[in-house]
Amino acid sequence: MDAWAIFEAAILGLLEGLTEFLPVSSTGHLLLAGHFLGFESTGRTFEVLIQLGAILAILSVYFGRLWKLLTDLPRDAGARRFAAGILLAFLPAAVIGAFAHSYIKEVLFETPMLVCSMLIVGGFILLWVDRLPLRPRYNDVTQYPLKMCFAIGAVQCLAMIPGVSRSGSTIVGALLMGSDKRSAAEFSFFLAMPTMAGAFAYDLYKNHALLSSNDMAQIGIGFVAAFISGVIVVRYLLDYVSRHGFALFAWWRLIVGSAGMAALLVWG
Repeated sequence: MDAWAIFEAAILGLLEGLTEFLPVSSTGHLLLAGHFLGFESTGRTFEVLIQLGAILAILSVYFGRLWKLLTDLPRDAGARRFAAGILLAFLPAAVIGAFAHSYIKEVLFETPMLVCSMLIVGGFILLWVDRLPLRPRYNDVTQYPLKMCFAIGAVQCLAMIPGVSRSGSTIVGALLMGSDKRSAAEFSFFLAMPTMAGAFAYDLYKNHALLSSNDMAQIGIGFVAAFISGVIVVRYLLDYVSRHGFALFAWWRLIVGSAGMAALLVWG
């Protein structure tokens, strides 16, 4: 593996960790960056498998809370309801993702103009939602009703279209269903763990025979970079959105989507 391949893997890994938990679409950013860098991974596995670094970033930051949740499950009805809510929210993506896996990887992942369009549309939606006079009814993720959890999970399935954003769709869905901004982002963190772990395991199962030692080395570099940048984002995102909302991310989507679209029209 040459120096350029190492550089590409590190840059894309950092980009994954920085954008995975922001409502800006990490997959969309990776696909656009890879397109303009000329980066092509075997079976588009790199873009999915380096998410493991982002998963471990959440686990490292939330380990104490997750451990308490696990130990409370046998005796705490609230803990059991929260765990059930996360599993219910994960179910729609698990089912649709398994059936649509090939179409997503072979068609949607190969359409950079679609990514740019979804970034722009999502930016306008974030600006609209951020300015709505919403009155939150829930400020604690453990108190979300089960039917609300399932509905957020259904909305998350929109993120199978690259450029939509998994965190963006879940956050917007939660806000419109009555959550405050901080708990909406926090629920998105918790839901990310089974969703991304499931995507990682399924993609590895489908494509492991295609991967070479160079592929695995690139994925390892991207994984480490995604973990480091993901930890930074997870530690500071909740406080930021509590104070400032999502307008910054909306404008970022509009800028990146518009710039990407213009570049595609000029250079292809």
